[in-house]
Amino acid sequence: MEEDIFPKGAAWMNGEFIQLSEARIPILDWGFLRSDATYDVVHVWKGRFFRLDKHIDRFFESTEKLRMPCIVSRDELKKILAGCVHRSGLDDVYVEMIQTRGMSPKFDRDPRKSKPRFIAFAVPFGWILKPEDFEKGLDVLVSARRRIPTNSIDSRIKNYHWLDLVSGMYEAYDLDHDTVILVDEENNISEGPGFNIFCVDKDGLHSPNQGVLEGITRQTVLDLAQELGVPFQLSSISLEKLQDSNEVFATSTAGGIMPITRINNKLVGKGVPGKITRILHQSYWDKHTHPYWSQSVSDFLE
Repeated sequence: MEEDIFPKGAAWMNGEFIQLSEARIPILDWGFLRSDATYDVVHVWKGRFFRLDKHIDRFFESTEKLRMPCIVSRDELKKILAGCVHRSGLDDVYVEMIQTRGMSPKFDRDPRKSKPRFIAFAVPFGWILKPEDFEKGLDVLVSARRRIPTNSIDSRIKNYHWLDLVSGMYEAYDLDHDTVILVDEENNISEGPGFNIFCVDKDGLHSPNQGVLEGITRQTVLDLAQELGVPFQLSSISLEKLQDSNEVFATSTAGGIMPITRINNKLVGKGVPGKITRILHQSYWDKHTHPYWSQSVSDFLE
């Protein structure tokens, strides 16, 4: 039965590598009961980690901001992630690292008494937009639903507070869209479930400058744009600006750079991936074999 539920993969918990189906946390863990946890997801493509240190940097920063510094060292973490990949037997992989607040003795309500719990696992690579659907692109709904404001939860900390996003996804699915984008407190474009947003006009690239997770793929696009000489600006983006753009795309570990060709039933540009999107998409995947941008899983295996 579990073979039908769990994908191929491997996990690490309590100091050892285990089968994915065996990875469990106690019901009293604050990560489960309070969503008191942070995580990060790095991907492996053809046996190579992509921007591994960038993901680990953000994970460590998130644990520090949540006042539960990561309980494993950087070198140990790399070995654990590589071990999960190796034991999964996969070449193209999602590798997730998680730290929960853990449990406090006798379920004391004081989070300072909790002992953090670290978990990692590897599963097959997944896509928001499958490669064979690249030319079609994503059909997106921009919802009037507002993303959790940053004065409530720091959007730079990767977290599991997704009820607003999940509600938006159902709203989009009910209207036959592929996915959703939420807005911020001022009704400007925010982000989608697991992805950042860029648009392109005559002045170059634009992406929201606040109220969003500062995604590693988002930063990769900014790095590529600088390398390719494409101007960019981080600033507020209204729905009108987004819909009037020549090109729009999403960025995520779950697929890289993905064209958005329809927004609220209106075509973006000509309704096909644009020139800048195509150039960035190609450059992004080319970097996966470059030694500055990627590292072999085997480099971290003991």
